[in-house]
Amino acid sequence: MKNKQFKITKFLVPVRLGEWVQKIVILACLLLLVSCQGKNQLPNNEAQVKVARVVSGQSLEVLGMAEQPNLISQVRLVGVDAPDLRQRPWGEAAKEQLENLIGGVEQSVTLEFDLEAKDKIGRTLAYVWKNKVLLNEELVKQGNAMFVGRSPNHKYDLRLERAQQWARLMGQGIWSPEKPMRLTPAEFRRQNF
Repeated sequence: MKNKQFKITKFLVPVRLGEWVQKIVILACLLLLVSCQGKNQLPNNEAQVKVARVVSGQSLEVLGMAEQPNLISQVRLVGVDAPDLRQRPWGEAAKEQLENLIGGVEQSVTLEFDLEAKDKIGRTLAYVWKNKVLLNEELVKQGNAMFVGRSPNHKYDLRLERAQQWARLMGQGIWSPEKPMRLTPAEFRRQNF
């Protein structure tokens, strides 16, 4: 009986090695296919663009959207509400921080889209990434914008909400105990427009 078990085990070893070789060949082919794909290809929910201008703490003008690379498109950062530029000094501080995070005009950023791609006035809605940093989150974390969840775009709501909690606890920007912002950006716009 022992001899039969030994022979069966001895017989199975080459089969297992054959399976391993087959798996290694398949893995090598998959790695080869992945490495042959273009490095600049982005998923359908992302776009690489160049910043033409920072309009405010929540809006950009970009070049390179879709099939029209030289057409300027308006982009609204999802999940943030930055103070109006006339809401001094907070509006200008938000715009300056966004400019600093981007690094100036002609810089490339990645736009990541959620469920709804446009707002009611036709601006592209996006999460803006630069060097693996979510700029929407950084604006909120530094107290230069408020988190405002907008349905149906909720992909990073938890991150943005935590960033706002941090800014409030640390007294950053609009949450400063010495000079807090008295009206939310939405309240300011209602009273002044």
